[in-house]
Amino acid sequence: MTDFFDKAGYGENPVGFGKTVAVLVVDFQRAFTDPSMPAGKSPHIHAAVEKTVPLLAAARAAGLLVVSCYTAWSNERGMIPWKTTAVRTGMFHGDPATEMDPRIYEPGYDVNLVKAGPSIFFGTPLSTILQRNGVDTVVITGCTTSGCVRASIIDAFSYGFRTIVARDCCGDMEAGPHEANLLDVSRRYADVVDSATCIAQFGQFAAAA
Repeated sequence: MTDFFDKAGYGENPVGFGKTVAVLVVDFQRAFTDPSMPAGKSPHIHAAVEKTVPLLAAARAAGLLVVSCYTAWSNERGMIPWKTTAVRTGMFHGDPATEMDPRIYEPGYDVNLVKAGPSIFFGTPLSTILQRNGVDTVVITGCTTSGCVRASIIDAFSYGFRTIVARDCCGDMEAGPHEANLLDVSRRYADVVDSATCIAQFGQFAAAA
């Protein structure tokens, strides 16, 4: 069945991988991945973390840039007015919720940034880091799909990067918002593929190198 998006040509032009790829990992911190935390109880996010582990292993083996981030602030005056209680409490610098999930974070390899807003780009040096490393394509993973991941996708697109979203490496509080937002960004901003497709592509970059 054809809808009005199809009739208007949405999603007709794939993005594709460019010449140099980086993997961006958005907010896979304990606040969202640790079941003992108020916002860390989503099985959907837990599954995304598990899928991200081999994807990052393949990226590092291929020598690709990996940039991760976590959300934190110094005090309440430095916090933007989030509406979510779990985000407004316990996420100050040094709190356990701000620690990166050790399954996906490699301190000796990854570039790690701290942010206060939804997007991994906003208020961070990420675009400069990517440009300095000659990156033209970003593969986005993390949580939550409808929040910080979506914001990061839009900013990546707005900065002119080819934007690829690893579907099974992104998670949300529920599957519905995850699927709805991936459908929407696939029509406008990004290619949405599975992690196996990304891993295969990483292998090609490694072979070429």
